[in-house]
Amino acid sequence: MPVTRFSPDGLQPHTPYAHVAVATGSRHIHVSGQIARLGDGTPVAPGDLTGQVAQALRNTGRALAGANASFEDVVRLTFYVTDWAPEKIGPFMAGIESVVEELGLPWPLPPASLIGVDYLFEPDVLVELEATAISQ
Repeated sequence: MPVTRFSPDGLQPHTPYAHVAVATGSRHIHVSGQIARLGDGTPVAPGDLTGQVAQALRNTGRALAGANASFEDVVRLTFYVTDWAPEKIGPFMAGIESVVEELGLPWPLPPASLIGVDYLFEPDVLVELEATAISQ
């Protein structure tokens, strides 16, 4: 396996992601920001953070598959969420948890960042997800 994920002693425990990913491989895969849209551009889950997180992950999975990779190859996830507030963590995590089995997401997740932003490029977009992967 080209990616090993772990959390060294002395770092914050009980996070839903590993703190470190070590990857070996020759193919670097960078997935652009994925949002809650279908292939024809139709918005998915307007106003629903949980549904948008799930769809952004599904689209990321499709992009990875297009590069002959999977979430097992991911070394970094970056989530951008509009109008972030701590009380949104429940709906945010529910979106992830709703697709763990469907998408074969590793758990804990690869190293991840959640960045609160004021606004994304369209008013209905609540979350955008970027991924970086390494494969053989």
